[in-house]
Amino acid sequence: MKIYTKTGDKGTTALFGGTRVPKSHLRIDAYGTVDELNSHIGLVKDTYENKDVKNLLNRIQDRLFTIGAILATDPEKAKLKNGKERLTIPKISQEDIEKLEQEIDQMNESLPEMTHFILPGGHPSVSNCHITRCVCRRAERLATALYNLEPFDEEVLQYLNRLSDYLFVLARKISQDVDAEEVKWIPEKTK
Repeated sequence: MKIYTKTGDKGTTALFGGTRVPKSHLRIDAYGTVDELNSHIGLVKDTYENKDVKNLLNRIQDRLFTIGAILATDPEKAKLKNGKERLTIPKISQEDIEKLEQEIDQMNESLPEMTHFILPGGHPSVSNCHITRCVCRRAERLATALYNLEPFDEEVLQYLNRLSDYLFVLARKISQDVDAEEVKWIPEKTK
C-alpha cells in the first residue's frame, strides 16, 4: 500500500463512502482533531508508568479510531434508501462511556477534594495530560458543531465529553503519584 496517492494534491480528500470534500471541511477538522487527540493520548501513555492506566489508554485509543471512522463517514453514503446500514462502522456504546465514569470515580476516591481551579503543570506527565484534555475539548467542540449540521450517534459526543473529564482527573492522579504540587488558581483581587 502506497502512503501517498496524490489524490489530495488539489486540497480535497475522500470520506468513507467516496465523497470528496475540501480538506478545510468541518468534518475533516473534527476527525483530524480526534486523530491529534489520539497522538496526545499516546504521549500520556508513554510518559506515565501505570499498567492499568496504560491498558485503559490503549482502549481509549481504539475508541478514538472508532470515533474518527464515524466522523469520516459521509452520512448520505452510510445508509441505503430503506434506512439500513450500507457501510459497517463500529459504534461507541454506553458501556464505553460508563467505563470512563467508573475510572473517574475510582481515581477521585484517592484524591483530595478540589476547592479551586488548578493551574496545569507541576511535572511533564501532568502537563502532557492537561494538553491532551484541551485537545479533547477542542475535538468535542468540533464534533458538536458537525453534529448540529449532520447528526450522528450522540454517544460520540458523550464519550468525548467524559474523556475530557477523565483526562482532568487523570492529570490530578498523576500529580499525586509523582508527588507534584497542585497549584490552586486564586484570582487576584482587583484594586
